[in-house]
Amino acid sequence: MTAPNTLPEATGQANPKQARPVTLFTGQWADLPFEEVCKLASEWGYDGLEIACWGDHFDVAKAAEDDAYVQDRKDILAKHGLGCWAISNHLNGQAVCESIIDDRHKAIVNPRVWGDGDPEGVRQRAAEEMKITARAAARFGVETVIGFTGSSVWHYVAMFPPVSDDVIKAGYRDFADRWNPILDVFDEVGVRFAHEVHPSEIAYDYWSTVATLEAIEHRPAFGLNFDPSHMVWQGLDYVGFLDDFKDRIYHVDCKDTKVRMNNGRNGVLGSHLPWADQRRGWDFISTGRGDTRWEDIFRMLNHIGYDRPISIEWEDAGMDRLAGAPEALAYVRALNGITPPEAAFDAAFSS
Repeated sequence: MTAPNTLPEATGQANPKQARPVTLFTGQWADLPFEEVCKLASEWGYDGLEIACWGDHFDVAKAAEDDAYVQDRKDILAKHGLGCWAISNHLNGQAVCESIIDDRHKAIVNPRVWGDGDPEGVRQRAAEEMKITARAAARFGVETVIGFTGSSVWHYVAMFPPVSDDVIKAGYRDFADRWNPILDVFDEVGVRFAHEVHPSEIAYDYWSTVATLEAIEHRPAFGLNFDPSHMVWQGLDYVGFLDDFKDRIYHVDCKDTKVRMNNGRNGVLGSHLPWADQRRGWDFISTGRGDTRWEDIFRMLNHIGYDRPISIEWEDAGMDRLAGAPEALAYVRALNGITPPEAAFDAAFSS
């Protein structure tokens, strides 16, 4: 297996344009045909895509069995000069550990995962879908799958009514029991899972990430997708998070967050208000316009030696994505060019 921070050859484009390529996550573009997204990303200057496993972008069941389908996806990428280093299956992974399975999940999981909607059946079929995703990734030639895990204890996050520590520990055992067999398949095919630390997941902040890794005994098949947007509004030190979990950072997503307290009227829990509602206490916005300390993040990425893809996840409900995606690319390109300190020292003192 490739070392965690060593960039493999891309699927699609054989020679990436730079050591740390900038890609576009297609999850927010799944309403468009795959080739149209490829065309747009290429025209804007992206190096590649982080391909979502929904819409018509990537069908894991087909990719796991059909060589012609895999080649078709590769050919479309190559036609537009794009690479791919990771695929993402957040939506189906979410159902693996969920305590409450309802119509929210019916709206996001693959119909073959939903089936008759029986909750335990959905969980088990979601687990099989993630195993298939690992096999599809291997056949496609990428070694990282990004996604969610779900959580059987997220609904206890307020800790009231009081819940015993035994209940929480049982939740982490449930995660390990359900995900270790999935990770066995990841190991079998030489692919790694990068869990996005995110509210509603088994790992959603610093200490829940520690508990999650301990639950699976730190097995290498399970790492992290770093997305600071979900940490900003929680008040976490996301730069320190990078340093502390540097051996587990398998992928990086860029999505910004703006905290909007509005003289104390707004709260970080969101008040059940929709995304982009100005009464919320925080929102996802265009890269570089929020409260995320991006330069500090990129300097830390240099420090820990992260040289894998930087993926832009466009989720700004208040800005036209056709204007925002190229703007975000330009911003991240500039950050990506920050000279690592060792290289700057060598350049300054070389004869």
